[in-house]
Amino acid sequence: MSWRMPAETEPHERTWMAFPREGVTLGASDVEREAGYAAWAAVAHAVAEHEPVTMLVDPSETARARRILSSAIELIEAPVDEFWMRDHGPTFVADGARLGAVDWIFNGWGAPDWAEWRLSAGHGRLIAELAGAEVVGSDLVNEGGGIHVDGEGTVLLTETVQLDPRRNPRASRATVEAEMARTIGASHAVWLPRGLTRDYDDLGTNGHVDIVATIPSPGRLLLHEQRDAAHPDHAVTRELRALLAEQQDAAGRGFEIVDLPAPATLTDAHGPVDWSYVNHLVVNGGVIACGFGDAEADARAASILAEEYPGRTVTTVDAREIFARGGGIHCITQQQPALAAVDRAQHPAIAEQPATGDAR
Repeated sequence: MSWRMPAETEPHERTWMAFPREGVTLGASDVEREAGYAAWAAVAHAVAEHEPVTMLVDPSETARARRILSSAIELIEAPVDEFWMRDHGPTFVADGARLGAVDWIFNGWGAPDWAEWRLSAGHGRLIAELAGAEVVGSDLVNEGGGIHVDGEGTVLLTETVQLDPRRNPRASRATVEAEMARTIGASHAVWLPRGLTRDYDDLGTNGHVDIVATIPSPGRLLLHEQRDAAHPDHAVTRELRALLAEQQDAAGRGFEIVDLPAPATLTDAHGPVDWSYVNHLVVNGGVIACGFGDAEADARAASILAEEYPGRTVTTVDAREIFARGGGIHCITQQQPALAAVDRAQHPAIAEQPATGDAR
């Protein structure tokens, strides 16, 4: 058996999300919490214009989810603490007509004191069962936001994530690369030395690649660019660009790098922002892009994304409330690839699961 993680640009069956619940991440005040709920709902509704969306909802939030989400969003009750589906959910892989779900170990991005993650750490196996996917177990502590692939053997990784001693104290590049080959079919790893500055704060991931760089098509990279020298990521992104310009993909091609300039805002109440247009989600026929209330920069990013993903409609959703909580649109979503040949008699459709009927 040879698993392969399809590129995000390949057809999807659906997108998975988790509905926010009260706790440290959502916010301390009613205003903060309502803003968080609204941001997650806006993303779900934007994605649902292109493909089905299934949302895991903690029983404590079911009534609220029913109230603010449209009937287009499928709800499944399940225990939830953290709600960054990209990271605590499964990474879907395929082997021909077989669907797999990599169940990484999730420890809340290195088990920081503030994180509540033990309930959502079980979502990988739960979603695999609901999707009719074979569980691909792993001993690696990893998150979906910590990898990007081209579907042809290339994976982007970050030394401060997969080699983080709070995650994998005994890991080496070689052991991580071997696990990537076994689980997602990556034959060639491109290692970034670090991520963006804000991502090393308390609520950060310690360098997730999905806020820094992505592969819109084989041989091409979209790279976050901070043009303002007053921001610490100006030096960071210049360093990363120089490094990536010397790298090759699994096919031996040098990367064509396309810069995605950051918006003009440099700081918020907590310091330098990590607002990044790289953290978009590709969906069937579309791209769900991050917006930051900067009309010129948002439009420029949408234009670049439209060029890199020809034939897809770019929809911009305000992502500032998501970033204020530690991530972006890509971080709260997880695509399930569409495998037309999967026998649905053996792998029941999500809609046939009793939990769905109970929730909606």
